[in-house]
Amino acid sequence: MRKRFIIALLCMATMVSAQEFQCSVSINSDQIEGSNKQVFETLRSSIEEYVNQNKWTNLQFMEHEKIDCQMMIVVKAVEDNLYTCEMTLQSRRPVYGSNYKTPLVNFQDRNFNFTYQEYDQIVYQQNQFTTNLTAMLAYYCYLMLGYDFDSFQRLGGTPFFQACEEIVNACQSVSMGGLEQKGWLAFDSNRNRYALINNLMDEAFKPFRQYFYEYHRMGLDIMADNVANGRARIAEGIGVLKEANRARPATFVVNSFLDAKADELVSIFEQGTAQEKKNVYELLMDIDPTRQNTYDKLNK
Repeated sequence: MRKRFIIALLCMATMVSAQEFQCSVSINSDQIEGSNKQVFETLRSSIEEYVNQNKWTNLQFMEHEKIDCQMMIVVKAVEDNLYTCEMTLQSRRPVYGSNYKTPLVNFQDRNFNFTYQEYDQIVYQQNQFTTNLTAMLAYYCYLMLGYDFDSFQRLGGTPFFQACEEIVNACQSVSMGGLEQKGWLAFDSNRNRYALINNLMDEAFKPFRQYFYEYHRMGLDIMADNVANGRARIAEGIGVLKEANRARPATFVVNSFLDAKADELVSIFEQGTAQEKKNVYELLMDIDPTRQNTYDKLNK
């Protein structure tokens, strides 16, 4: 099992070896009329290269440690080089002693909007805004790193979440068109880039982040040796989700966790004791009733 420790500050992204991501990018342009689709392939290739070939930290990643992720972009409109898109981001990390990869991030950005011309350079410079596309991609790379490190070390993702926060602040301070500005603003939505990092950096959600570590390292990662103990550890701390939701109803960080983990939680507790299933079912239904069909499997 890999053990990562934050031993230095984040460095500027530069093109060197031992990169952190193994990311596949897909672009669906079916809604766009016209026969020239090459621009979308150029864009896809540029984004994939940007994520996979940049060096996002000053840490060394072994090949098997690279973060497995996908970016699925749906282009809804293109007008005067302004792309109106939706993007779904998913990342996973391996579970110790198994072939299973657990989902860490499953996030849909409905305002993935940016200006782009074919062959534009996608280059990120730390502490300097270049384009909205580079800013959004950098935000999501640091977000995935933050979740990944949080799953291996208590609050280990803090430097990466701080980098996300700095990107949000930078994007709020520059002049962008209305569509590009969406996602960065505090009152634009309670389920956007700003809202998620605001939750993650809030002291009130430290217990949630600590549980995120316990869920993975003290729960999933010990199941190869003792399934019952791992499941019990996950059940023991799951009440923190209810506490966070009660303090701030419909908080995005809890919703985002369940977007990634709902099916996995059901899979874990379907084999649990009757009391475990009852307690987990009641808690999940209390904070996330929209997924009742999923959680009802615990009652069978």
